[in-house]
Parts: sequence; structure tokens; C-alpha cells
Amino acid sequence: MSTNKLVSIVMPTYNAAQFIKETIDSIISQTYENWELIVVDDCSTDETVSIINAYADDRIHLIKLSKNQGAAVARNTALKNVSGAYIAFLDSDDLWDKEKLSKQLTFMEENDYLFTSTDYAEIDESGEKTGTVVKSHPKLDYEGVLKYCPGNSTVMYNAQELGIFFIPDIKRRNDFVMWLQVIKKAKVVYGLPEALTYYRVREGSLSKDKKKLIKYQWKVYRDIEKLPVMKSVFLLFHKIYTVLKKK
Repeated sequence: MSTNKLVSIVMPTYNAAQFIKETIDSIISQTYENWELIVVDDCSTDETVSIINAYADDRIHLIKLSKNQGAAVARNTALKNVSGAYIAFLDSDDLWDKEKLSKQLTFMEENDYLFTSTDYAEIDESGEKTGTVVKSHPKLDYEGVLKYCPGNSTVMYNAQELGIFFIPDIKRRNDFVMWLQVIKKAKVVYGLPEALTYYRVREGSLSKDKKKLIKYQWKVYRDIEKLPVMKSVFLLFHKIYTVLKKK
């Protein structure tokens, strides 16, 4: 790879002690080494902070919020402290293939892509693959992202060209709101057709509560994106269909 640009990795976390060591290890194992990790802890009550502190070095930066404020605030706090030309996102219970950054950066640099995602494979709480692989779409514009949200831990964008994006304080679907902001400026998100991310499916996680996800999906369409009612209804039914189809 010709580039050696810094990649800032954004990771909000809350009570992730069970998984965060493995997640950070998957970053440290990257074949591409010019990265920084910005972890923002949202007042964890378990051993999350002490685990992160054990990794203290020049590339791993921990910011502790003074009170629990949710993932959107934690994500924005991390973004205020990034230094990289590229920004990648990794949830504190997901994992990366060791070549994730290298392959995705090459994909972006060789094609002059500003905004990309990858396929991801699902794993269970013990880290075993479930057999489900979610494919990225080869090319999505704003209308496409309204229907198909890229996997959070798969996304990377060129901040040097696009800038930094902040999101409103929404409890769920804040990653979706982020990608809708980025796509408006990038115009297209390109998918790298390789599963370079492992998404952990957890019982009791926010993303498992489908009814609340649907509620917040509607909130994004109407309150944040200001879409017409009929278009929002169409998109909501499309989302419900894709969720049921996945099952």
C-alpha cells in the first residue's frame, strides 16, 4: 500500500468488560499499524476502564465521561478528539479481521473512494461464527442508505476530504444518522465484498429490541431527515420486511 495515513478508530463503550479486551486485541493485531484508538467510556460500572488502562500507550486514548449520556454523546466526544485522515468505527464488542484496515484503505486509495463499508460475519457471545454473513451493497447513494444501513463496525470514511460529522443525541440508530450525514457529502458509499468485520449478536443488546429499533427508525425518517409521511411509511415497511426476511 502506498499510503501511510493515520486512521482514527472511534469506539464508544459501556460495561463491555466481557468483550472489550478481545476487541482491542483485534485492533492491535492489524497489519496496518498507523492508527489511533479513541475510546470513550460512558461511565461503565464494571471493569471496562481498568481493562482499557492496561493497554495504555501512545496509540490508545481513553476518555471517561463524567456521567452516563448514551452512545451518541460518547461517539461525538470521540470525534472531537480524532487526528486521523481517515475515520473508522468499531463497537466495543465487535472484532476486525487482522487485514481489515489494510484491505479497506487499499480499496479506498486505489479507487479514490471517500466512504466505504465491508461485509460482516455474525458471531455469538462466545465468539463462534453463526454462519450468517451480511453482504455490503456494491454502491449506495442517499436513497440507498435510507433503506440499507451499513454495518457500523465496517465503515470508514476520508475525514481529510469530507470533514468530521456529529450527530444529534438519539439513543438508538445514531450510527444510521451518522451515515446519512456522511452520504450527503460523499454522495456514494462503496462496499468491499469481503467479511472483514465480526458483528457480535448479543441477547439483551439494544439492536436486539426490534420494536424499539422500528420506533427510532421512524424518528430518524421524520424528525431528523424530515422526510414526507408517505415516504417514511414506505421506508419503515421496507425496513420491517428486511428484518423479517433476515430471520
